[in-house]
Amino acid sequence: MASRNQTVFVAGHRGMVGSAIVRRLTALGHKNIVVADRAELDLLNQAATTRFFAQQKIDEVYIAAAKVGGIHANNSYPAEFIYENLMVEANVIHAAHSTDVQKILFLGSSCIYPKHASQPMKESALLTGMLEPTNEPYAIAKIAGIKLCESYNRQYGRDYRSVMPTNLYGPHDNYHPENSHVIPALLRRFHEAVLRNDDEVVIWGSGKPMREFLHVDDMAAACVHIMALDKALYDQHTEPMLSHINVGTGIDCTIKELAQTIAKVTGFKGTLSFDSSKPDGTPRKLMDVTRLASLGWVASIGLEDGLRSAYQWFLQNQNSYRT
Repeated sequence: MASRNQTVFVAGHRGMVGSAIVRRLTALGHKNIVVADRAELDLLNQAATTRFFAQQKIDEVYIAAAKVGGIHANNSYPAEFIYENLMVEANVIHAAHSTDVQKILFLGSSCIYPKHASQPMKESALLTGMLEPTNEPYAIAKIAGIKLCESYNRQYGRDYRSVMPTNLYGPHDNYHPENSHVIPALLRRFHEAVLRNDDEVVIWGSGKPMREFLHVDDMAAACVHIMALDKALYDQHTEPMLSHINVGTGIDCTIKELAQTIAKVTGFKGTLSFDSSKPDGTPRKLMDVTRLASLGWVASIGLEDGLRSAYQWFLQNQNSYRT
C-alpha cells in the first residue's frame, strides 16, 4: 500500500463517489488528501489544472470528477456531456503526467459497454458493438479516458489504472424528484407515501428488468484496494490495451425485488403496483467481476443493509431535497 504520507488528489470530492473515496482514505489514516472545488480549480482549464498539479506536488490521483446525469440530461445536452468529460479527464491525466505523477485511478461507467453486450458483461466486451444511443456521448468520453490512461502507460511507462462501476447508491446521492436514479427515486417515493399514508405505490415498468447495485462505500473501498495493488499483480490480471476493471457485486435483482426491499426499509405497508405501459429499459445489466475477485476484493455491503444506511442519510439530509 502507498505511504499514508503521500499527497493524494481526489478530483470530484463533492460528488457521491469522490466523497466516499475521501472518507475511505481518511479512515485508513492518509494525512495529505488534496481537494479543490470548482471555485478553486476549473478542471476544464488546462493551464490552471497544470499549475495546480505543479503547486501541490501530487503523488497519486483519483479521477472521480465528471459531468453526470440521467437519460433526460444525456439526451438534452450531448455536446456538454462529451466535451466537459473529455476535457476534464484529458486535462487531469496530462497535467499528472507533465508533473511526473506516476499513479492515477480513473473512474468510468458501465455504459461503456455495447447496448447488447452478453451478460454478465466482461471487460473484453469493450468496443465490440454499438452503444446505447441515449448516453453515447458520455460513454465515448469515458472510453477515451480509459484509452488515455493506457496510452500514457504504453508510451511513458506510467501506472494509470481504470475502474468501471456498476449502478451506485449511498450518501450524497441525488434525490431530486425528477432527475434521480432508481434507488434514490424509489426511496424518496416510498418515504413520501408513508408520510401521506398512501395505500399504493405505482412503479414504472413491469418490474422484471434486472439491475446490479453497489453501495458507494464499497466502491470507494474497491478503488483504494485497486490503487494499492502492486503493479506487477495488476499487470498480471490485465492487458496493455484492455486494462480496466469492472467493480460490482456480481449479483443482481429485479426492479420488483428492489421495490419490495425499499418498501421494507421505509416501513411502507401498502400495495406495490407496476405500470407496464411505461418503458422497462434494458432487460439486464450485470457486471462480470471475476477480474476484480482475482485481485483480492469482493463487495461486503448487502443490498438491504446498504439501502437502510442510504435511507438514514436521506432522512438526515432531506431538507436539501425539498422542492
